[in-house]
Amino acid sequence: MEEILNTEIFEIGDFTLSLYHLVNLMVFIVIVILVLIVLKRIIYKSNNLDTAKKFSINKLSRYVIVVIAFLIGLKILGLNISVLLAGSAAVLVGLGFGLQSLFSDFISGIILLLDGTLKVNDIIEVNGSIYKVLEINFRTTTVLGRDENYAIVPNSELTGNRVINWTHSQISSRFKVSLGVDYSTDVIKLMQILKDVAKKNPRVLESPEPFVRFEDYGDSALLFSVYFYTNEIFRVENIKSELRIEIFNTLKNNNITIPFPQRVLHFNKQEYEQKKD
Repeated sequence: MEEILNTEIFEIGDFTLSLYHLVNLMVFIVIVILVLIVLKRIIYKSNNLDTAKKFSINKLSRYVIVVIAFLIGLKILGLNISVLLAGSAAVLVGLGFGLQSLFSDFISGIILLLDGTLKVNDIIEVNGSIYKVLEINFRTTTVLGRDENYAIVPNSELTGNRVINWTHSQISSRFKVSLGVDYSTDVIKLMQILKDVAKKNPRVLESPEPFVRFEDYGDSALLFSVYFYTNEIFRVENIKSELRIEIFNTLKNNNITIPFPQRVLHFNKQEYEQKKD
């Protein structure tokens, strides 16, 4: 048995690869896989962490274990790691310059996983588009758009650009629906109508309570906005549409009109008639 394990597979210079090294490496790989599986189960069974933190901890621990296991695996094969690193230093420097953007994404991924400003299931706004975070990897982040389109975003764009996180501190966020009504409208009555419409929508939160604000005097209308809170942030445009439909029907039933833009033209009748002649 010992003779079989000591069988040489190939030899390069001072390095000799034997069957013994391969068997040890295979056993070590199996142990590492089992450790990763057990660690993941332990992390996700914890009741003190939310899903996003579990995901981040699992990702970081997985990458740390894989890097350490890779170095140990080289040692098991009989490779001198220090000599290998020293010999490849120049190559690594060249790769560093060539893969600068890749390393930037890599470091950004570590920052995202560690600082917690961006987590799985967060609703974010990047360059005017709304996305739901599905997965944060070391180089890229996978997000889902409102059009059901998946996007792979480099992590450096998320750490280097302005990102709005709608769910950073709490699940619910505030939104508004705006409209303009005729100047003859009973303002107090209108504000109560708008508030009641928002409160009747089952997807609008009861607390904090919806409220209405008299925004401004427009050119041809009084401008109002009804503010509401919801935890269905990713699909809030559907809620806005429902509110607009209900507001339109309710205003129509109460004989409250939404005026068209109006322009008043003045002209000199005498001058007009002279030009006509």
